[in-house]
Amino acid sequence: MGLRELLHNLPEVRGPTQKKVSFNIKLKWTLVILVAFFILANIPLFGIAEGSLSRFEYLAILLGTSFGSIISLGIGPIVMASIILQLLSGAQILNIDQTTTEGKKFYQAMQKVLVFSFVIFEALVYVLMKGIQADPGFTGLVILQLCLGGFLIVFMDEVIQKWGFGSGVSLFIAAGIGWRLFTQLFQFIGTQGTFEASGKVWALISSVIVGDGAGAAWAIFPIIVTVLLFLAVVFAQSLKVEIPLAFDRIRGHSVKWPLQFFYVGVIPVILVSALAANLQLFASLLQNWLGHATFLGGFGSNGVPVSGLSYWIHSTPLLETIIKGSFRWIYALQATGHVLFYTVFSVLFAFFWVSTSGQDAQSQAKKIMSSGMNMPGFRKDERVLESILKRYVTPLTVMGGAAIGILASVANLFGALVGGTAILLAVMILYQLYQNIAQQHAVDMNPALKGFFGA
Repeated sequence: MGLRELLHNLPEVRGPTQKKVSFNIKLKWTLVILVAFFILANIPLFGIAEGSLSRFEYLAILLGTSFGSIISLGIGPIVMASIILQLLSGAQILNIDQTTTEGKKFYQAMQKVLVFSFVIFEALVYVLMKGIQADPGFTGLVILQLCLGGFLIVFMDEVIQKWGFGSGVSLFIAAGIGWRLFTQLFQFIGTQGTFEASGKVWALISSVIVGDGAGAAWAIFPIIVTVLLFLAVVFAQSLKVEIPLAFDRIRGHSVKWPLQFFYVGVIPVILVSALAANLQLFASLLQNWLGHATFLGGFGSNGVPVSGLSYWIHSTPLLETIIKGSFRWIYALQATGHVLFYTVFSVLFAFFWVSTSGQDAQSQAKKIMSSGMNMPGFRKDERVLESILKRYVTPLTVMGGAAIGILASVANLFGALVGGTAILLAVMILYQLYQNIAQQHAVDMNPALKGFFGA
């Protein structure tokens, strides 16, 4: 059996046989997978040592997981496989023509092999390097549970892609963020099971009652920053360039094709966040294994980086340090490194994503021409349309990627609830979910748009 035959026979979720999946079916499977995700997130790993997970809690949001559960690996293997394939494709090391059906299948199969490999690799690394410490005699069982959970996440993501709305990666991140946001606002039970006003809303109320101004400021500023970030993202989502298109066969009938300011959506910041999370995770595991810090980073007992590369890309909440009187100027330098890291890599991943996901000017021109539309006032030629689209696609890729990186990193620094990156991801994921639902409705109402949307 050749390599291609082997790749094409990998286990997968069977796609729908009908040409179009109905709205109700997509909604049903999206909800089913969402419920399954929360159930799995509450199934603890059997055979792990107590207190071995506290230093990884800050990574759980970005990896769409709950550490200590059977799905502790989260979306990490999926995102890392995607990053590596994008880098290989962008550098022309791996030359796969994704414009053909065969090329797309081969690319997806390669990605799945990488994902499976990362599931096994990360499960081994977590346990053998004592990131998730197994009780004596339970090492193999814990690794097996992690692999099982990782494979379940992969297939759940595939179910969403084929039968639901959007992607499982985005859904898992949004679900985890929503859960933690609610907890940070309204948590009232402490770690010992006693009443404790740990949620920001209850902390604000109790601080006002006792006249604690610093406590009230510490509680209300994250809420204000979170609301401002939400409004900023919603406003940026409304910014777009509309390109007029006309149908060849229907005279006088035209549509406007919107190019959003965030042209590549939420993908770049997901990739950057996952890259940062995996880098810090690996640095922490390496320190735990070797017994000392490395150039990748050193970590304190609370899991926060205190040195190395991980420290300089980490974000220390500046407002919180100012309120508590613990601000140091080195935090300003760290903030600069954090913003630069997010901005540069967001732009880089935006370009990679545009070129590999069929959002570049050439692919969009082909899609428009094949759907029977053209641009009024210009010769009906794919090359002409491509040159016009390049004037918009390239600047929007750069500006949108940079803007989303700056928004996420600055909100991190100002201490948004569950982190600026997390809130940004949640808002944009929910917005894209809304767009998917609206697109499905548009296709149902006007089948002529089916080819254009790729539905």
